[in-house]
Amino acid sequence: MNDGVPVDVDVALVGGGGAASLVLAALDRHGLAGLRVAVVDPVRRRGQDRTWAFWGRPGGELDGVLSASWGHVEVVTPARRRVLDLAPLRYAMVRSAPVYARAAEAERRLGAVRFDAAVAGLDDDGTRVVVRGGDGAPLVRASWVLDSRPRPPARPGRTSWLQHFRGWWVASEVALFDPRRAVLMDFRTPQPGRGVSFGYVLPVSDRFALVEYTEFSPARLTGDGYDRALRGYLGRLGWDPAALVVREVEDGVIPMTDAPFPRRPSPRVVRLGTAGGATRPSTGFTFSAMLRQAEQVAAALAGGRAPVPAPAYPRRHLWMDAVALRALDTGRVGGPEFFDRLFDRNPASRVLRFLDGDTGVVEDLAVMRSSPLAPMTSAVLGDAVGRLWGRLRRPG
Repeated sequence: MNDGVPVDVDVALVGGGGAASLVLAALDRHGLAGLRVAVVDPVRRRGQDRTWAFWGRPGGELDGVLSASWGHVEVVTPARRRVLDLAPLRYAMVRSAPVYARAAEAERRLGAVRFDAAVAGLDDDGTRVVVRGGDGAPLVRASWVLDSRPRPPARPGRTSWLQHFRGWWVASEVALFDPRRAVLMDFRTPQPGRGVSFGYVLPVSDRFALVEYTEFSPARLTGDGYDRALRGYLGRLGWDPAALVVREVEDGVIPMTDAPFPRRPSPRVVRLGTAGGATRPSTGFTFSAMLRQAEQVAAALAGGRAPVPAPAYPRRHLWMDAVALRALDTGRVGGPEFFDRLFDRNPASRVLRFLDGDTGVVEDLAVMRSSPLAPMTSAVLGDAVGRLWGRLRRPG
């Protein structure tokens, strides 16, 4: 308790999930022990409540906490199976428990102040921010607030889809999985009328793996719908669901939209994670951008600069994502066809770096040329008309 007198700090982290956990670890790694830090979140995150998968070069700061990594992945369509060599990258998986544990240790080493409370408001006067608890009482007064709570976009987008999924951590009594490679996208799932679906398999060993069913579409399924889809996918792989033990279940939903997510809603409040634009609109991938945001925030504070990370993705990539979403949403392009051509006509490393926002203009043009030209051109024109109409309707 603080008896109504806010605690003065340099940085307050509002929200304690994945984005905040990565920031805490980065602050500790940069040796910012003298920084006054507060964490405000009603939940103390621990245990296995989610799994993140991402690609990058070996030797990163997360190598010590990875559950598994793969140098090869499969992309499967009804017509063919591709095994992609990701070199010099690799696909990696990290579970939440070691990320949260590492953040808790960083919090201790930094001497951070913890408030197990919801936040009702952030009062930013341009020089300091007062963080108010659920009852309106001031908890913290900070020079900067890093807010990673989920939030809706500033205004609706022209396309608003979701990446939604259910995963089963399954165990087998016999060797069943190939731990040398992951299944990144398997489009041999029944495709929704509006959207795209796929399965994937992330094996930790030959007897334990995460098997997941994912959709990119406007609306979620029921719980039974996800379970039916997972059983069907396991059957498609030739595995008897009754012979597998489901150890854990993971559900998730991530926005896929061209709607704007302001990174800096007021002078000294900075948003991180999905609320800060870390989610790639065309895929829902988020984790790599959160890693970059955390490193940029810590490096800025270590250098005495404002902890404002760069935009997660170049503007041209966001425009390309808006066009792709429009093409998929209107049915001009089929999801399996789109991704099949993307991986067929580009090196795997280029596709993955593009999805991370790490390609230059020349490579971006190569990615654009690999898409179905006529329907994408129609989507470009539709996007341009939509943007113009949106500007004309917007007040002021």
